Amino acid sequence: MKKIILPVLLLSIAGCIRINQFEKNVQIPQQQWTSSFSPEIKFDITDTLTLYNVYVTLRHTDAYLYRNIWLDIATRQPGDTTYQKGRFELTLQQSDGKWLGTGYGDIWEVRYPLFRRIRFRKQGQYSIILRQIMRDDPLKYIMNAGIRIEKTS
Repeated sequence: MKKIILPVLLLSIAGCIRINQFEKNVQIPQQQWTSSFSPEIKFDITDTLTLYNVYVTLRHTDAYLYRNIWLDIATRQPGDTTYQKGRFELTLQQSDGKWLGTGYGDIWEVRYPLFRRIRFRKQGQYSIILRQIMRDDPLKYIMNAGIRIEKTS
């Protein structure tokens, strides 16, 4: 009986914990990001009073050939039919050759701040599309691309 009560108690407590972040990463097929492959991340916002930080997350191997990556990023708010677009450069490597972010073996992950302390003004589903615009097509050694959203404290 005690073996059943403990897991049920832990699950019920975990159900009460409020999650203050969202993250979704999309796997890049065969670690070769073509310009025609544009991951779309959709997420729902219900709290329009809280401030959020929004990050682009990128995972690559240490065989990646460049110190940066250029992305076209398109965002759409609930109820809108058009996307707002912007071009962003993400620095992945320091001038001395050291990779930025966190690494494990030959895999590196970086979180690049896209928006800091923003307030989503509408409730509903938002969408962010990521498209690489580097000269190499496909762009090799990129494993995942995604979005992370955190509530600020």
